[in-house]
Amino acid sequence: MITCIAVDDEPRALDVIEIHAAKMPELKMLGLFTDPFKARDFLKANPVDLLLLDINMPGLNGLQLLDQLNVRPHVIFATAYSEYALDSYDYEAVDYLLKPIEFDRFAKAIMKVRKVMNNGDEKNGILNKYLFLKDGYKQVKVVFKEIQYIQSDGNYLNVFTQSGKVNTRMTLNQIIELLPSGSFLRVHNSYVVNIEQIERIENNQIFLPGAQIAIGPLYKEAFFEFLG
Repeated sequence: MITCIAVDDEPRALDVIEIHAAKMPELKMLGLFTDPFKARDFLKANPVDLLLLDINMPGLNGLQLLDQLNVRPHVIFATAYSEYALDSYDYEAVDYLLKPIEFDRFAKAIMKVRKVMNNGDEKNGILNKYLFLKDGYKQVKVVFKEIQYIQSDGNYLNVFTQSGKVNTRMTLNQIIELLPSGSFLRVHNSYVVNIEQIERIENNQIFLPGAQIAIGPLYKEAFFEFLG
C-alpha cells in the first residue's frame, strides 16, 4: 500500500487526482490540500510514501514546500507548466505529469513509484516477512515471498502459495494493504499476482506455477509499464 497526499491550489485538479486514485486500490489517499502551508505542516507530522505536487502555487510553490521538509517522500509533480521539468530532476522526482492528467498516464506514474519502493523493500529484507491469515478455525502463517497469486471469491480470498491454498474472509483491497508494495500487482478485478512468481507472459496471459491468469483490460497498460 502506498500512502499519499496531493497538493494543488486548483480544486478541480485535486478532483481529477482523487478520481484517478480511487481506481488504484494500492494507493491510499490520506489528504487533498489546496493550501500548501497546511500540506507542509501535515507532512512534518505525518510522513507519507508519496506526494503528488503542483509547482506553481501562490505563497509557497511546490519546490519551496519540498525545501522546507526534513524528510521528503517520493514525489510526482503534477503541473500545467512543462518548463519546470528540468527542476524536477534536482528534486529526484519519480515522474512529471502535465495537466490535464489522463488515468493511463497517472497509473504509469504510480507504477514507477511502486518499482522504486520495491527496490527499497528488497534491500531492507521485507520480502522475507509474513502474515497470519484466518482459514476456518485456524491461523495460517503465510510468507510473502511464497505467495504465487491471490484470487477473489465473493467475500473470500483464495491465497495460493508454494505449499497450498489458504481460504480467508477478506477483500483484495484489504490484503493489498498488508502486502509489500511493489512486489504484488493487481492484474485483474479478481486477481493479484506476485511478480517474483511469474514464469512467462504470453498473449496477455500470465503463467505462474500451476496457473494461468488473464490480464484485465483496465490493468494491462499499467502492468506492462511496471515490468518495463
